[in-house]
Amino acid sequence: MAKTPRRNPKRGAAVEEAALPPARDRIIDALMALLAEKRFADISLSDIAEAADLPVTTLRENFGGKIGILAGFTRRIDLVVLAGGAPDMSVGPRDRLFEAEMRRFDALAPYKTALARLARSARCDPGLACALHALAARSQKWTLVAAGIHHGGIKGRVALEGAILVHLEAMRTWFEDDDEDAARTMATLDRALRRGERAMRVFGDICSLAPRFIERGRRMRDSGRDAHRAGSQA
Repeated sequence: MAKTPRRNPKRGAAVEEAALPPARDRIIDALMALLAEKRFADISLSDIAEAADLPVTTLRENFGGKIGILAGFTRRIDLVVLAGGAPDMSVGPRDRLFEAEMRRFDALAPYKTALARLARSARCDPGLACALHALAARSQKWTLVAAGIHHGGIKGRVALEGAILVHLEAMRTWFEDDDEDAARTMATLDRALRRGERAMRVFGDICSLAPRFIERGRRMRDSGRDAHRAGSQA
């Protein structure tokens, strides 16, 4: 009589484990799923580990806390935005940034409910608001990279803060935008980018004029000093 093949329990477990997403992704997904139901402050690390079906030790091996998990989530979205390909340099920077920002909103779409609750939580938690601003700065830096926009020095810092403000303004509309084509979001984003473009143009003009005023002030200071010395010697 032929023997019935026996299933190797270890091999079966390995196959099942291989079919699951990596631990980091499971943890990120668990937090975002919980955020769709609870305030950020009401979610514990144990809740996240349980929702991810992982021991707390695995969570600790991968993340230092809830803010770290949010950082992992923003990194995931950044990679999607950057995977959109090289920017089309035949169009202007405003159009390139528009496309990069809309790729970000498309990637965020499955998490809209969670992100809306997270935004409400931040209004009552200054520490969380500061942490989210830092994450927004990091993600918008990569959005500018995806759009092929780079400014060094103070102009770069101003451009980054401007990109954060533009994104947040568009996001407020996006939370309420139920249209499949996100027409309201795109309209808000376009208006905000046009204002930002004008502001950067004015700031650029100021930066180009500043060295002239500095040089003129230096010359006036030197002339006054020379006049003072001549008067003293007279």
